[in-house]
Amino acid sequence: MSHHSSLFDSYPNRRVRPAKNKIGTSAKHDSAISHVMGTATYVDDILKPQGTLHLAVGKSSHAHARVLSMDLLAVKAADGVIDVITFKDLTAKTDIGPVFDGDPLMVDKITEYVGQTLFLVVATSHRAAKKATLNAVVEYETLPAILNIEDALEQEHFVRPSHFMQRGDAEEALKNAPTRIAGHIHMLGQEHFYLEGQVAYVTPCDDGGLEVYTSSQHPSEVQQLVAEVTDLPFHAVNAIVRRMGGGFGGKETQAAAWACFCAIVAKRHNIPVSMRLDRQDDMVVTGKRHEFANRYDVGVDESGKIVGVDMQLAGLCGYSPDLSDAIVDRAMFHCDNAYYYPAANVAGHRCKTHTVSNTAYRGFGGPQGVMTAEYMMDHIAYTLGQDPLQVRLNNLYQNGQSTHYGQPIEHFDLATLMANLADDCDYHQRRKKITEKNKQAQSEGSDIRFGLALTPVKFGISFTVQTLNQGGALVHIYTDGSIHINHGGTEMGQGLYIKIAQIVANEFDVDLDTVKVSATRTDKVPNTSPTAASSGTDINGKAAQNACLTIKGRLVEFAAEHFAVAPEAIRFENNHVYIGDKETFTFAEMILLAYQHRISLSSTGYYKTPKIFYDRSKAWGRPFFYYALGASCTEVEIDTLTGEYKVLRCDILHDVGQSINPAIDIGQIEGGFIQGMGWLTTEELIWDKKGKLVSNAAANYKIPTAHDLPKQWSVKLFDRKNEEQTIYNSKAVGEPPFMLAASVWCAINNAVASLGNYQKNPELTMPATPEAVLKAVMRMEGTAWDIDAKVDIDSIDSLTQDDACGIDDDKVKPQQVRHAKDIKPPEVEGQLVDDQPEAIEQPNVATARGPAHSE
Repeated sequence: MSHHSSLFDSYPNRRVRPAKNKIGTSAKHDSAISHVMGTATYVDDILKPQGTLHLAVGKSSHAHARVLSMDLLAVKAADGVIDVITFKDLTAKTDIGPVFDGDPLMVDKITEYVGQTLFLVVATSHRAAKKATLNAVVEYETLPAILNIEDALEQEHFVRPSHFMQRGDAEEALKNAPTRIAGHIHMLGQEHFYLEGQVAYVTPCDDGGLEVYTSSQHPSEVQQLVAEVTDLPFHAVNAIVRRMGGGFGGKETQAAAWACFCAIVAKRHNIPVSMRLDRQDDMVVTGKRHEFANRYDVGVDESGKIVGVDMQLAGLCGYSPDLSDAIVDRAMFHCDNAYYYPAANVAGHRCKTHTVSNTAYRGFGGPQGVMTAEYMMDHIAYTLGQDPLQVRLNNLYQNGQSTHYGQPIEHFDLATLMANLADDCDYHQRRKKITEKNKQAQSEGSDIRFGLALTPVKFGISFTVQTLNQGGALVHIYTDGSIHINHGGTEMGQGLYIKIAQIVANEFDVDLDTVKVSATRTDKVPNTSPTAASSGTDINGKAAQNACLTIKGRLVEFAAEHFAVAPEAIRFENNHVYIGDKETFTFAEMILLAYQHRISLSSTGYYKTPKIFYDRSKAWGRPFFYYALGASCTEVEIDTLTGEYKVLRCDILHDVGQSINPAIDIGQIEGGFIQGMGWLTTEELIWDKKGKLVSNAAANYKIPTAHDLPKQWSVKLFDRKNEEQTIYNSKAVGEPPFMLAASVWCAINNAVASLGNYQKNPELTMPATPEAVLKAVMRMEGTAWDIDAKVDIDSIDSLTQDDACGIDDDKVKPQQVRHAKDIKPPEVEGQLVDDQPEAIEQPNVATARGPAHSE
């Protein structure tokens, strides 16, 4: 029994050519066509049966308060409302903290951030549920709120204990250093802004279990938390993830709550339940990248080489631990970036504030550590009057040295990589030319200045929690020679599925189109690790390879015995299996023959990352399997009159080891770089003094667009195999490129520094918005930023009082103007009757979109 699909090339055609699209080729993303056509199915696109219920949350309006009473009668009486659920209705586990407790599903008595869930509305449509939440009457007793890092540090208000790393006697080294420099850098957080918002859909099964469709990077965690909040065993819950419309870490832990809500209601009413967050709600109720306030005290010799450093890193974690322990740890691991600290003291604080709990974001704290090191390098260079690139090169790690947490430095070719990039992009000639142009601009009174920076990246690859460094896979081969692969990684647009498919195709030397990767499911591969820490291909690719080798071993053993040849004489090549010089079979023929002789054609695969360990009690060990390396060189132009800037040119050279798919890898480098550039230049999170997020929509939060791309942009891969035994000696490419954007920020800093003849480090903040650049320029020129004028405090206070005038904000706004009386337009002949007249009378403009097809 065999079937040859018309989807594949015919087998006679395959005889005359090598297998297509194995590793090392730029195969297109497996969903590329469906992405372009708009046919790719996401959770909210799943066709839902009539009667599906929809959810919305009632949110707290205070950062820190005691809830005295909630009158929900009007909520329950609203059109379309089926049920309203509060904390007292929860029948099983109520805390969904991913590592440590502290993340309640709903508020019991105390609310700890603006937007925290007070109650859950169950209704017949998304619109009805959301509209009903506005009818709640909640009475609060406000409590003192801590909203910033400085207050949290002063009061030692932490979500987890502080951690410390030490090597040598940093205090003595600083005391004896020829030059000692102290500085600080404050960097804001970042909104994930995934295209697909948080969403979940749960259907009850006839056996009492639940099928959970979730947009999550961690299906196993969703499975386990859903089971716990519904009082079910894990095996009764099946979490399914086909694809996400972006994740970036925002769906590692914080996708679970919505699935849990749906599951609770699905079990309570025995009916399918759907929930999605509108963009504004999503931005308010989900965590961000951690804001950090970092300080350093560094001692250097005459060449700018570091002799000792004392650093304090303080992350704004929000109200709960979430993943902050590991995130601040990784910031501490990466506060050296690529530079050797002979003596170091590093302290990491996890500040608790009454804001939404911050969470994983691409880089996982690493970028905040890296930027501290890069700002410190600029500070050293401008203090000593040296070229920042030379200071960076002088301080680079050398093979045989070790980090401040004990990991040995091996296979460290960053100096070669940086030298290659500098030569390729003519760094030294351009540096000379830019210095001359800036001098000329000064003499001519021009407002335009130019900046140039070349910065490196050293990023550790592995989960810093050792347990998570494992992966599983399941491979089936069918009798027509087609192969099915399922693994524990999730696809969020990064190309993981196509890379795993290429690995499987490569193992059997067959065409890529004969391999299919199916949706990640907890009933196929259990106990999966999150798709995070850049480890998706490393651990799941190795697991898939392991499963293939098991099946391949069975086939070789069978063929050797069946055809009486030595096992080493059997070769899998070009869609065929060669039995020495005796027989040649197509791959499908060999599979069918093995099936007829009762050879198992299915296998699980497993992999755990070797070598890694970290003793946190000693702050010493080898937390990373290897380091991914890269460098970028960026040239910018700034207008010192307005603070506006342009990214003129960027050259990137990045180390991905032996690339499995160069096109996917370059795409990840480009995307990561632009996202990092957004964090460092345009994306500004703003909170008012009451803990409310002001930048809560696309209208007031600026992510990079196509117009922000470098005018001239080159991305190349560093041609070198990984020395460690990763899958085909490749290297991770998810998070490291994010930090390449440091060159953009440092180039802007360099342009501002030209105003002081490169003798003083600018006070440039992150993100370097035009306003921030202008402030740095004015400080460099000795001009006061703040307007020296008497402020009418009484008038401002009168405008910001909590009253009924419609103004309740910390920023003075113009008084609201009453609209003129609407004039009813004349009837238009043939006018169609609107099927939702209430939407015309009371338009829902919060999200600027119509109802979903499932409503």
